[in-house]
Amino acid sequence: MIENPYPEPQTVAIDRLRVAVTAIITDREGRILLQQRSDNGYWGLPGGGVEPGESVTAAIQREVWEETGYTVEVGRLIGVYSDPAIRQVVRYPDGNVIHYVTCAFVCRLTGGEPTLSDETVALAWHPPEELPEPFVPSHRIRLHDARAHREAAFVR
Repeated sequence: MIENPYPEPQTVAIDRLRVAVTAIITDREGRILLQQRSDNGYWGLPGGGVEPGESVTAAIQREVWEETGYTVEVGRLIGVYSDPAIRQVVRYPDGNVIHYVTCAFVCRLTGGEPTLSDETVALAWHPPEELPEPFVPSHRIRLHDARAHREAAFVR
C-alpha cells in the first residue's frame, strides 16, 4: 500500500484527467454503505471511473455492482467535484497520479447481495457521523454535501 494516496496537488505531477462517479447509498436507519478499498485500505463510497462510451448513470450502476454486489437506481445529483485542492488527485500504488472530475449521486438500493471483489476488502453500513478510519478525504466533502439536502447540485 502507498503511504499517501491523496497528496496535495502541488506536490505531484498529474499524469491524466479522468471522469468518475460516486454513489451515496443509505439504508432505512440513515447509515451509509461504505467499502474498504483493496489498493490502499481507505474506507469510502463506492464508485469509480467512467469508461469510454458509457454514461455516468451506467457507470455508477456498474461500479456499485462490481464493488459491492448491490444494484441501485440512480437519483439526485449531489455535486460535481473537480478542484484539486479538495483532494481530487489520487496517487496509485503503480505510481500513476490521476486528477478526477467526479459526479456524486444519491442512489437507492434495489437488489443484490453484499459481495467482496478484488477492489473491495470489506463492506459496512456506518452512521455518517461515525466514519471509519482511514477515510477517503474527498468523500467527506461529498457526504457533507449530501446531508445538506440542497436542491441545486454543488460544484466544487
